[in-house]
Amino acid sequence: MNNKKIHFEVSERKILLKVFDLLFVLFSLWLVSYFFDFKYFRFSTANFYWTLVLALYLNVFGSVFEMYNLQVASSQFQIIRSIILTTCTTVLIYILTPIYTPFLPSNRLQIVIFFISIFSSLLLWRIFYVKFLASHRFVKKVILVCDKDQLEELVLGLVTVDPHYKIIAYVNSDGVLESDIINSSIIAIPLTDLEIYVRNNNVSEIVIASRNTEAITVDLYNQLIHLLENGFIIREYTQVYEAITQRIPVQYVSRDFYRYFPFSRSNQNQFYLSFVRIIEVLFSLIGLFICLLFIPFIYLGNLIGNRGSLFYSQERIGKNGAIFKIYKYRTMVQNAESNGAVFTKVNDSRITAFGKFLRKTRLDEFPQFLNILKGEMGIIGPRPERPVFVTEIAEVMPFYETRHVMKPGLTGWAQVNYAYGDSIEDSLVKLQYDLYYIKHRSIFLDIDIVIKTFSTVLFYRGQ
Repeated sequence: MNNKKIHFEVSERKILLKVFDLLFVLFSLWLVSYFFDFKYFRFSTANFYWTLVLALYLNVFGSVFEMYNLQVASSQFQIIRSIILTTCTTVLIYILTPIYTPFLPSNRLQIVIFFISIFSSLLLWRIFYVKFLASHRFVKKVILVCDKDQLEELVLGLVTVDPHYKIIAYVNSDGVLESDIINSSIIAIPLTDLEIYVRNNNVSEIVIASRNTEAITVDLYNQLIHLLENGFIIREYTQVYEAITQRIPVQYVSRDFYRYFPFSRSNQNQFYLSFVRIIEVLFSLIGLFICLLFIPFIYLGNLIGNRGSLFYSQERIGKNGAIFKIYKYRTMVQNAESNGAVFTKVNDSRITAFGKFLRKTRLDEFPQFLNILKGEMGIIGPRPERPVFVTEIAEVMPFYETRHVMKPGLTGWAQVNYAYGDSIEDSLVKLQYDLYYIKHRSIFLDIDIVIKTFSTVLFYRGQ
């Protein structure tokens, strides 16, 4: 391969992890059943569903405990924690569902062997991944074509999400020919040397990021076409950004809106929307029942820690800009906004000690199941914002009110991928995630959000 380095895309690495997790576990179970007196899990055509259920549990619980989060998967300490949690939960649930799994053996040693086989196989495979596959030998080398003043922002937008995506050089599209080093690692190469540099440095792709299309000169265009004809990949920056970050880069999108946002067909699919509504009603009824069970304890905690009303309501913007009242357990001191509405900040002094617990565990959100039952909100969607903040943010941020093309949600793509925002800049990042969800909305993305929401609650990441 002419010494060309291998690079896995983000999605490819996640698939690689899931497939080899299962293969290593199954191979380990086959080995212990072949060499030892292990009879709990046997491979045969008669009980093939045992394997399917085990694969399902590994995938679901592995996702919940972040085994397929690439940042976690690349950290040896964090992945060991995830393996322990995933193995314990998978084995426990597996042995407690004997209708779809083997009946409990009389010999407890069989369960110990089952646990050790799964744990050791996952551990060995993931250590190999951290040491070899997640190393920098699989870096993807990239050249940017952009204006010099764009460079730093464009680079940070990609490499902070995928450190294996390495921009090694750029061509200055503003027409200035120069040859220097930017940020101690990114070389500015003259336009005339582009093709030679690509061939001599094992470059994987060229990314066009110039906002000024007139900057793509005839000479540059001819070189790009020649590289494309010779098998080199040429991509547009917004496409690369969306694929890597799973966000829509609204700051680079022109006013030609629908060129960049072909909304998901699921937003108009009546079968999908009807199915989602049935699930929302069922979940809201279950959520309200759980809410009733917790009320005595929350009432007592509120009486001691908050010393004020248990519930509060607040105006929010819903679908198509309609205003509705959202319901929550109160987590702040009384008269928290006596000086006007402000964003909630990290370690906000207005949040009580008990209120912080409610926010971290997301218990304060349970009354919103009433909003879901009424149809004002959904389970999944952009978080509803207050009218005063919508007006403020929309004045400085393009496409912000596009979030209102669907019902707001209890959880969403922005909530499971980004920390709590307390500024306009944070709102921009969350908007990028919200637009990505609106564009790619599907049952599979919904399931992914639900699983990641469980991770957020289990790891106490609420705000």
